Amino acid sequence: MPVVNEEDVEWTETTRGEDVAFRRKRLGAAADGDDIGCSLYELPQGKRAWPYHYHTANEEALYVLDGDGLLRLDGDQHDIRAGDYVALPADESGAHRVVNDGDRPLRYLAVSTMRDPDVLVYPDSEKVGVMAGAPPGGDGDRDVDAYFRRGDAVDYWLDEAGE
Repeated sequence: MPVVNEEDVEWTETTRGEDVAFRRKRLGAAADGDDIGCSLYELPQGKRAWPYHYHTANEEALYVLDGDGLLRLDGDQHDIRAGDYVALPADESGAHRVVNDGDRPLRYLAVSTMRDPDVLVYPDSEKVGVMAGAPPGGDGDRDVDAYFRRGDAVDYWLDEAGE
C-alpha cells in the first residue's frame, strides 16, 4: 500500500442543479484500500452533497476538517464544525446529508466500509438503489446498478415460467 498525500490525488467534481456541488478526492482508492474507503470532500458555501440517504450494508463516518455546516442525521438537524466526528450506522438511523451553510468551504473526510452488494435507501424521494459487483465508491464494473421508486415493486412471481 502506497503512502498517499492528498495533494497528489486529483479532485473529481459533481454538480446537480443549483443546490448540489462538491469536490471529492478518493484517498482510500489512491492508497489501494480494499475494505475501507476514505474520501476528502469539499463543499462550497451554500451547497449540498449527496441526497439524504442511508446504506443497508456499509457503515460510514464523517470527520470535519475545516468549516461549518449542517448535518441532517436520522431526520434531525445538527450543526457541525471542525473537529466533529459522527458514525453513520448501516441502517435507517444512519440516514444523512451534509450541507454547507457556513461562510467558507466545508472540508470533511467520509470513511466507509466497502461491502458489496449494498442497498441504498432515499427516504425523501422514496427510492432504493441496488448495486453489486463493486461497492459504493469502489472501482470496477458493477453487475447491478439500478435505482427504483419503492412503489415500482412487483410481485416476486411476476413473469416467471409456470405462472
